[in-house]
Amino acid sequence: MKKDTVCRLCSSCCPVEVVLENDRLAGAVRKSSLPPGERASCPKLKAAADIVYSPERLKTPLIRAKGASGFREASWDEAMGLVAEKFHYFKEAYGPESVCWLRGMAADWGAPWDYVNRLMNLFGSPNTIGNGSVCHVAREMAHVLTYGAMTAPDQRHSRCVIVWGKNDRDTNPAAYEGIYHAKSRGATLIVIDPVRTRLADMADIWLQIRPGCDGLLAMSMIHEIIDNRLYDEAFVEEWTVGFDPLKETAAAYPAEVVAGRIWLDPDAIRSTARLYATLGPASIIEGNGLDMQLNIFDNTRAVCLLRGLTGNLDRRGGDLIPQPIPVRNLQMKDRLPQDVKPITCDYPLFNEFHETWGRQVQSCVIDAILDEKPYPVKMLMVQSANPVVTMTDANRVMQALKRLEFMAVIDPFMTRTARFAHVVLPATSCFEKTQLNRAFLRNNPVVLQNQVIDWVGDSWPDWKIIFELARRLGLEKEFPWQSAEEAIDDQLAPAGITVEMLRQNPSGIRIEEIAYEKYKTKGFDTPSRKMEFYSETLKKHGYAPVPTFDDDAENRISFYDQRDGFPLIGISGARSRCFTHSQFKFVPYLARLEQECVIDIHPADALEKEISDGDTLRVETPKGHIIMKARISDVVHPGSIRIAWGWGEFRPDYNLNNLTDDDRRNPVTGTPSNRSFMCRISKATS
Repeated sequence: MKKDTVCRLCSSCCPVEVVLENDRLAGAVRKSSLPPGERASCPKLKAAADIVYSPERLKTPLIRAKGASGFREASWDEAMGLVAEKFHYFKEAYGPESVCWLRGMAADWGAPWDYVNRLMNLFGSPNTIGNGSVCHVAREMAHVLTYGAMTAPDQRHSRCVIVWGKNDRDTNPAAYEGIYHAKSRGATLIVIDPVRTRLADMADIWLQIRPGCDGLLAMSMIHEIIDNRLYDEAFVEEWTVGFDPLKETAAAYPAEVVAGRIWLDPDAIRSTARLYATLGPASIIEGNGLDMQLNIFDNTRAVCLLRGLTGNLDRRGGDLIPQPIPVRNLQMKDRLPQDVKPITCDYPLFNEFHETWGRQVQSCVIDAILDEKPYPVKMLMVQSANPVVTMTDANRVMQALKRLEFMAVIDPFMTRTARFAHVVLPATSCFEKTQLNRAFLRNNPVVLQNQVIDWVGDSWPDWKIIFELARRLGLEKEFPWQSAEEAIDDQLAPAGITVEMLRQNPSGIRIEEIAYEKYKTKGFDTPSRKMEFYSETLKKHGYAPVPTFDDDAENRISFYDQRDGFPLIGISGARSRCFTHSQFKFVPYLARLEQECVIDIHPADALEKEISDGDTLRVETPKGHIIMKARISDVVHPGSIRIAWGWGEFRPDYNLNNLTDDDRRNPVTGTPSNRSFMCRISKATS
């Protein structure tokens, strides 16, 4: 038997067709418009059955045994009763704000984020915290403050495609196919990345930029475009504000001044700017390489300005303004008491820029536990997250989790974080639950993630865990739904779409056809109703209204002030095709494909330090150290190393976040510099 659903083993939201044998998942194939031989493959999807039926799956709730370091099995009634009891206890003892809910990685983001916000708002705590300060949401804020929404590249129809800090060959098969399709039609491909990726090998131009310097490059491109009058004068005149301040600011970044600071050739910057401006329609595919940098907000805003400057905004083959479907906002934020500030109160603009993204500075969770700022967090719910491995400054995170009075973890597997918990609640996989993913809530078409198999063991889907907890907290009236289907029907009611309709249309339902240049009738969703090169909103909040970078901007990475002792730039490694962050290392098929983690070091640096391929290296920063094997490779620039990411779950001394820093953060979005940092290497002694 075959069924349709959406895979969420990573954040790509790929529609898939699953094969069932005796009501068990036997396999899954990603849907694609390309012939089978040309489709981008996904090892994780090939291993879907091994993941779902892994002997490592948690199949029953666990409660920490009294007086012991281990856990005992429990019923859902006992486990949920204990969690609800702790909610009530901490509310009475310290106030509802002492309870915090930390939501992790992008996989399975969607309606469950709305359900959790609803629960916490009704409970009285403003502390539902996501990980968006280091993944996506900080970039989205830059888009929203520039032209009202986050754009989506229409690369299949582009004549020029810039891939900026992203490697869809390994992270998003459908997007990679779009790039491949555009390239095969003759589009010019430009890749901006400090690491030579497979996309860089495909590119017509590869700019091996210094890590974290994307904004300097974007402003230099803007200067080149304005100085040579290559911009779209009609669009700029009619649909933008602040061109003159932008022109004045960009004048400080000519290619010959910027290039040396960011490891590039001036002519390469000029060529890139001219190609992007003249080979329209052109699109920019930006990614996580822009995230996790101290300059993230201005870096991304500078990239955003390029789109409108060249007239590539909301045009066929450019970057499209989404057409969101009308949905009911389920979060009930109006019921949240207004007299309690969130633990993310130092980032008010980031907290409020979007109606439903909510609060996303995850570092503030650790602050509130350890430093009790602005007040102490005593209880933590951790959902789909492994902060011991994935959050900056892992040693500090572990200190915080040890200090908590109570923690419950919702996860399909026992993680290093879950081992600190008092209660572990076993969650289902994406194939075992029906839900709406955020990608299909924010834009057409609407596609349903459809439950295709029964829950494994005694695991529960996220929606059921949240709904049951809400009822135990006395919120029965506000959580009237008995199933995910009922909640989804309620949320989609304004669009006139139901779960049954979506099941009858597995490819999705589009409520309106793709439209271009929508701003001509609707304007942009900004205060001025135009694209804003100059933001009065940012100025009002004390931030630069036009992206600006000081004379030392290229050095805004962790530990730069200690570079004499830590002379190399460490780069957080690429996302693997086989694993999602710290997940799935235990799956035998995937482990065979990628058997070990390595540090990529340039041949020139290896020669200087007498390092050979396969040597065991010690990497150090002021925060800690890791041990990994060396791989001599010219994928990195001399003076930098790339360190494999996500292996801390496999072995603690592989944890890259032993090295990273959370002391300095972006003032707008709270983002630390855990993508790049100064470090030193030496051969490890036995």
